[in-house]
Amino acid sequence: MKQKKPWGGRFTKQTAASVETFTESVSFDWRLYQYDIEGSIAHANMLARCKLITEREKDVIVKGLKKILAEIEAGTFAFKESLEDVHMNIESALIARVGDAGKKLHTARSRNDQVALDLRLWTRNQAHEVTGLLKTLQREFVKKGKAFFGLIMPGFTHLQHAQPVLLSHYLLAYVEMFERDKERLQDCYVRLNRSPLGACALAGTTLPTDPVFTAKLLGFDGVCENSMDAVSDRDFCVEYAFCLSMIAMHLSRLAEEWIIWCNDEMKFIEISDAYCTGSSIMPQKKNPDVLELIRGKCGRVFGHLTSLLTLLKGLPLSYNRDMQEDKMAIFDAADTVRSTLSVLAELVANTNFHGERMMLACEKGFIDATALAEYLVKKGVPFRMAHEIVGKIVRECIRTQCRLMDLRLESFQAFSSVIEKDVFAVLGVENCIKNYKSYGSTSPGFVKKRIAYWEKKLSKG
Repeated sequence: MKQKKPWGGRFTKQTAASVETFTESVSFDWRLYQYDIEGSIAHANMLARCKLITEREKDVIVKGLKKILAEIEAGTFAFKESLEDVHMNIESALIARVGDAGKKLHTARSRNDQVALDLRLWTRNQAHEVTGLLKTLQREFVKKGKAFFGLIMPGFTHLQHAQPVLLSHYLLAYVEMFERDKERLQDCYVRLNRSPLGACALAGTTLPTDPVFTAKLLGFDGVCENSMDAVSDRDFCVEYAFCLSMIAMHLSRLAEEWIIWCNDEMKFIEISDAYCTGSSIMPQKKNPDVLELIRGKCGRVFGHLTSLLTLLKGLPLSYNRDMQEDKMAIFDAADTVRSTLSVLAELVANTNFHGERMMLACEKGFIDATALAEYLVKKGVPFRMAHEIVGKIVRECIRTQCRLMDLRLESFQAFSSVIEKDVFAVLGVENCIKNYKSYGSTSPGFVKKRIAYWEKKLSKG
């Protein structure tokens, strides 16, 4: 016997089996069960407060919902696709257990504002989880920055050797990126944390309700001000997907960089065997597959953002069934980023940095050339002229196959008479690092202060 539909009174025929299969969403929206029950309990309390149900009916409803929650979490609750979605599965089970009181729960509520509520509660919780994972990853980077403080590496622009930097300074650059990711999530939360419950289908209700009370019970900062917007708004999903995409992009940049660093030509890092894989044919191989998958999954997250934007771009007000498709996109985007953050924190904790290889790489590319140009500036030479002079000196070093610091003083003076023997105090990567002064630079003193700053900041909460 087919399940009776909540909207069956209008229809003379049973829903076709093919339509039930095509339209069901419980196979994926069952994940909202916790938030559906949480929202229903708050709604029941509001109905009792407004005298739309009795206190006894409210108690019966709440007790029934809590029992269903326990069964779902224990794995003994059977979701039925014939009931379409998580909301109808829970409501049907409640009515079967508590009778007429359960039939009153949907008073002054529609599945339209119900699903909008559940999805906001889910997204809010997910944002908290991702923020926590970002903080964990930041801590690992700060730990590495402290443990390997003093190691010097070549900084790159255009993937070419540019200027020497402290490895710690490089690692803290990602800490800054992840902090912006957290800030974006916090900003997203401001618009997300509004309750749509009370909007009903799209126009509100003629019944005496108290949406503000329900919003407070559920920890929202306020109530959506327009009922049509409340049920049709999925901006918070798109915005959250964008935040996830930015996180994925940052993780992909790191993955790409470290994949290059694992290469035998660089060998700046050594990732623990536990976080690498081998080859089925080449016994010597140690592949950074985890990093490659992180790089690959980035595109998957981007795809979900595009999917959500495309889903919404042509929808007239207010609710449309197309919105059912929002969940698979946002669920998978969140799952992907959460799992990526989790495994990457472990990988970072189990990665070692080869200071000698980094230092050896610093010998290439004349990365102290900018320091030489700035030396000339301090001697009164206009920067553009200093730039040209140093370019010519570099060209001479390339011709003679030597480093800048290997040139004799008279060789320098052949290019500029202002160069004196104190020039050797600015050449070489150690001198470059020691001489950095600007705020936010790779100056050892500044980097040490930033490590202390992040240790303190990330120790809270």
